[in-house]
Amino acid sequence: MRRVSRVTSTSKWPTRGAQASAFTAAIRGSRERRVGYQLPFTPAELFRTALRAINSELSQRPFARMNADEQDNYLKTLEAGGKDLGGVPSDVFFSHLWQCTVEGFFSDPVYGGNRDMVSWRMIGFPGAYASYYGLVDRHGIKLDREPMSLAENVHGHVQVDPGIPARSP
Repeated sequence: MRRVSRVTSTSKWPTRGAQASAFTAAIRGSRERRVGYQLPFTPAELFRTALRAINSELSQRPFARMNADEQDNYLKTLEAGGKDLGGVPSDVFFSHLWQCTVEGFFSDPVYGGNRDMVSWRMIGFPGAYASYYGLVDRHGIKLDREPMSLAENVHGHVQVDPGIPARSP
């Protein structure tokens, strides 16, 4: 920690005015936190390792067979931390699971998530229209049209890229 503190010492960073207080607060606030991801797993290894441990733990009653309340309670125990999932702390696993779920839900359907652009419809996002050139200088306007995917063809069908591995291991 001493080495990290020396590197993040605010006296070594030039700042001015309002930037100084925001920058100083960010540095001081981050000193005690872990500096980034610190486990010896790739993202795929993290998921495989944790899921193997979860499947082993839940072998008598698999997650998929639990009712919604039981699933929520189990996920809350993972989120709270304290469980060792084969070397992966449960809170770290939950954090990665949450992040990937959000990314998949709001991503372009070309990547295998957000089926039928349901999340985009939910938030009113128009999608990846090829040219907003005529609207570049217009701010605060509502685009009232159906969302469009990067891979959508002229018939409105999304062509999922088979080269992107969107499947379970």
